[in-house]
Amino acid sequence: MASSRRRPPQALFAVLLSAVLASAAAQASPAAPPENLVSFSASAQTEVAQDLLGITLQAVRDGSDAATVQAQLKQALDAALKEAKAAAQPGAMEVRSGNFSLFPRYGKDGKINGWQGQAELLLEGRDTERVARTAGRIQGMNITSVGFSLSREQAEMHEAAVTADAIRKYRARAAELARQFGFGGYTLREVSVQGGESGGPRPVLYRAQKADIALAAEAPVPVEPGKATVSVTVSGTVQLRP
Repeated sequence: MASSRRRPPQALFAVLLSAVLASAAAQASPAAPPENLVSFSASAQTEVAQDLLGITLQAVRDGSDAATVQAQLKQALDAALKEAKAAAQPGAMEVRSGNFSLFPRYGKDGKINGWQGQAELLLEGRDTERVARTAGRIQGMNITSVGFSLSREQAEMHEAAVTADAIRKYRARAAELARQFGFGGYTLREVSVQGGESGGPRPVLYRAQKADIALAAEAPVPVEPGKATVSVTVSGTVQLRP
């Protein structure tokens, strides 16, 4: 009697096939796209006094022998490094060497008739008086650029406050859009926060006649900082809800 109540294999196969097809159809049916989405952005910014002074000094030498020119450049750079390191202080003024290059000089006949090279020294720090005075003391190298920028510490400190302001503006804008469209509120779908600094290094105008390139000892380079803009933009998508 028990065997007479068993389902035929064909019927069992049909049941299993129906279940598989139903499951596949459920998975294949695309989900309804979200509705009432609004994308927008909000920004905040502030102006900050640039606090990092950078000065680049350069020595240029030329001659008929490459080894001699290289030795002259090394001597000038070593002397400048010794002078600068004596005044260096972590956080106040950092010292590092820059580009050091040597290349041939060609005559009208296309043959090498000499060598020319250059070596750079970079001074950078938040103690602008120390940086400027040290640059003025270094002999044997000429100042090629002077510029102000914003230190990472200052940028990060102000970026935190600007980020909070940008987020506040974004949330207020989202609530206002929901109200204007007749909804009761909103839900954040996705959001990104991007910060940055504009203005970049501010060059300081520095001119000198050829005869006045060598600065007097202890004479600081005249400098004046500018301002940088720290900005943060919050952008994303919200879903308006009843």
